[in-house]
Amino acid sequence: MYSLRVSLNVLTVIVLTFSQTCHSLYDKSSDVIELNPNNFESRVTDSDDIWIVEFFAPWCGHCKSLVPEYTKAAKALKGVVKVGSVDADQHQSLGSRFGVRGFPTIKIFGANKKSPVDYSGPRSSAGLIDSAFKELRKVVDSRVGGGSGGGSSGSGRKQADKKDVIELTDSNFEEKVLNSNDLWLVEFFAPWCGHCKNLEPIWAEAATELKGKVKVGALDATVHTVTAGKYNIKGFPTIKIFSRGEVEDYEGGRAVNDIINTALDKLSENAPPPEVKQLINEESLKICEDQQLCVISVLPHILDCDAKCRNGFIDTLKKIGEKFKKNKWAYLWIEAMAQPEVEESLEIGGFGYPAMAVVNVRKMKYSLLRGSFSYDGINSFLRDLMYGRGSSSPIRGAKLPTIQKTESWDGKDGQLPIVDEEIESDSGHQEL
Repeated sequence: MYSLRVSLNVLTVIVLTFSQTCHSLYDKSSDVIELNPNNFESRVTDSDDIWIVEFFAPWCGHCKSLVPEYTKAAKALKGVVKVGSVDADQHQSLGSRFGVRGFPTIKIFGANKKSPVDYSGPRSSAGLIDSAFKELRKVVDSRVGGGSGGGSSGSGRKQADKKDVIELTDSNFEEKVLNSNDLWLVEFFAPWCGHCKNLEPIWAEAATELKGKVKVGALDATVHTVTAGKYNIKGFPTIKIFSRGEVEDYEGGRAVNDIINTALDKLSENAPPPEVKQLINEESLKICEDQQLCVISVLPHILDCDAKCRNGFIDTLKKIGEKFKKNKWAYLWIEAMAQPEVEESLEIGGFGYPAMAVVNVRKMKYSLLRGSFSYDGINSFLRDLMYGRGSSSPIRGAKLPTIQKTESWDGKDGQLPIVDEEIESDSGHQEL
């Protein structure tokens, strides 16, 4: 019995150790501080320290590759700038709160803790240290200049303007909100409410940042009781989201970053899916320059795959576009052999048609679909790329291929070319 108890204790220790290492890339002795929803507020957002925070997933290859450089940066910055990490796969609420969509994502919490700055430099200790000291300099300069270090300076945001919050009333609510095609965030408040007063500057900052994208309004529910009663407002402040007459409760946080991210996520959900366009000239390729990724499909020739067959592939791409529309990727297709330079530079089509390559124009790299050209196959392929699990290759010549000008598809089945054969005959004849 004793030996069995000892064995169970040993097994428990092994399981606990394994579970901990599964959820952390960094050793306990590392200078990288482990962060989670329980300690994030007290250690990061409520502190005066500058923080570099990596949001990672334990299975992410790029995250694992970053460990030695990130650890080196943490050691060098010890006592100057705090360096932490969040397992965003386990603590998805934190990742969602700060708009994390891929791994690793690194953010710098500096002058404005509610609006961290995205780190976009090289994934090296030198790059991280350099960015940390630049943020440190901003904070010091703002304090020397009389700033509090908590404003929008240093966050890359516009100066908040209360005028950007649209005043709503019983008389204008239907016209401005319900009959609008815009997405609206509406705060129902009471002038005497302490929480409403605390929210006021945050609401103004969110309104300024969202201007031109999402409408932000406020309604005094103690005066305009008809509208407040219609939406059963019982506490203050109450925030609701309106979209083309439909209404839902706002369930995000009350920090400015939470409000902005929730609004933009909702805007993405309501946005139409991207078009799936045929690549027929140089102009149609320019869409790839403005997007993070460009999904290029090569569909079989119309004589090998009739209109019904081709439309089936295009419908699959449309469904994929709907699924990933928040990412704002571009979707193009070409007919097999219509753009030989595209196929050659991306090494696409060598395994038959249909085929797919995903191009990152900024990095001049591409990844090929190795699985099936189906909804499930493409979905898995794009999810792997989104989370850093795919492999990529440099585009030949480090430049986009030349596009041959071709005619757009008319939506009809293909027709075999008609060959005119002149049948020569002797006009003369031989008399018998």
